This record gives sequence, structure tokens and C-alpha cells, in this order.
Amino acid sequence: MLTRRQFGVLGGTLATAAAARQAAAAAGPEKLRETPEGRPLPENLVFQDAEGKETRFDAFRGKGLVVNFWATWCPPCVAEMPALDRAHAALAREGIEVLALSSDRGGRTVVEPFYQRTGLRHLAMWFDARGATGRALGIRGLPTTVILDRRGLEVARLEGEAAWDTPEMLAAIRRLVRGGSPANTTT
Repeated sequence: MLTRRQFGVLGGTLATAAAARQAAAAAGPEKLRETPEGRPLPENLVFQDAEGKETRFDAFRGKGLVVNFWATWCPPCVAEMPALDRAHAALAREGIEVLALSSDRGGRTVVEPFYQRTGLRHLAMWFDARGATGRALGIRGLPTTVILDRRGLEVARLEGEAAWDTPEMLAAIRRLVRGGSPANTTT
């Protein structure tokens, strides 16, 4: 049983943690590290679809990609997945795909129940269970998101959780995948 003082300290700690979490989740395009000239990807990067079929980024040539590296055991990853799902719904008809590449070693048996439990309806399941694609792209921690323009070049990266479905972030993604820099934004 907690004393009144312990309860107050615990409540304050939880409130501070919740406020910090909300601030992180509310972060937008200002957290993006842009590479306006674009950076080529290493060759032959392979990841798997929900059926275990190998896929390469070349399969999406001509589309903008928001590639999110995440795992079900990563709290900030879990927190941003609904926003990524909504972002995918908002961007897919414009030829921009959100690829959420799970690092879960259990693959579909772990990720599918998570998708069902959290109500993710728009994101397909993609897997980088061995982490080879993430390592080749220099992913240092989860979540990390890499934005690729329609030429297949990395144009931005964000380490950590973000609010992917805000109007500001969606506008930044649209601008980046078509090759625009902040100075020539018309959105």
C-alpha cells in the first residue's frame, strides 16, 4: 500500500513521463534530417513480405517510400504505428507507400496479432527479422524512418518517434518524395 506522499510522487513521475511521451509523439518535420541531393541505397537490400517472399526496394521504383524500422517490443515504435497506418491511408493514393519493416525475430506470428490488437488496417506486414537491411542502411536504433524519393534515393531520415499523420508531416513527406527542398516548398 502506498502512502499519500508515495502516491503523489508516483503520480508526478507518471505525469512527467506522459508529458514527455506526448511531446515526443507530437514531434514533426523539424526532426527530419534531410539529404536534399539524395543518397543512393546500398545494392541488393532484401526484406520479406507477409508470406516470406523476398522483396527489394527496386520493386517500388517510381513510388515515394516511408520506410519505418520498428519492433513490437519497442514502446516508441508501438506508439507511432497507428500514426503510420493513418499516414499510409492518406498517402497511398498519391503513390507514396509506408513500409513498416518489423525487426521481430518471430516474424508474422508476432506481428499479425499486434496488427489485429491495435487495429492497423492500412499497413502491409514487412520483415527485416535478421536486421540485414537495417544494418546496411546504418539504422542505429528503433524506431528509425528513412524517406526515399521516387528515384529510390534516401532524402531524409528520422530517428525516434514522430507524429507521421499530422498535416505538417504529410506535407513534408510529399515535398521530399518529389525532390523539393524546404526553400522551394509550394504545399
